[in-house]
Amino acid sequence: MKTKPFTHPAVAKAFDAYPPDIRRKLLSLRELIFRTAASTDGVGELDETLKWGEPAYLTTRSGSGSTVRLGWKASSPSQYAMYFNCKTTLVDTFRTLFPQELHFEGNRAIVFEASEPVAEDALAFCVAAALTYHRTAKGKRAVGA
Repeated sequence: MKTKPFTHPAVAKAFDAYPPDIRRKLLSLRELIFRTAASTDGVGELDETLKWGEPAYLTTRSGSGSTVRLGWKASSPSQYAMYFNCKTTLVDTFRTLFPQELHFEGNRAIVFEASEPVAEDALAFCVAAALTYHRTAKGKRAVGA
């Protein structure tokens, strides 16, 4: 799989700072985010930036979604995570839909063990839901109005 080039040196530097095995896992999640965005109607091009020093993906141009962020903490070296806005219902929805496939931290993250495979289909659904969150929320309000 060809890796999407970085457009911001600070983001590349953030990935370089991760331990090699975790970096590979996070780069794989990065590719899944870009692939999902490209195949999801209305999302458009993503902006890749840093939030809290971690790689983050925003739908700045389309405004269709909520930020998705990737991270790793030295305090939990065998885990890495995909973070979502804790003020949304996204993680609660994911927990209901994928209780066996994915592991969660509170209302903000899907957590992965470095030694376990990633449930890519379930995760792609979660990424698409995040990247269309505002569009879907607006649609629900319009229907209910």
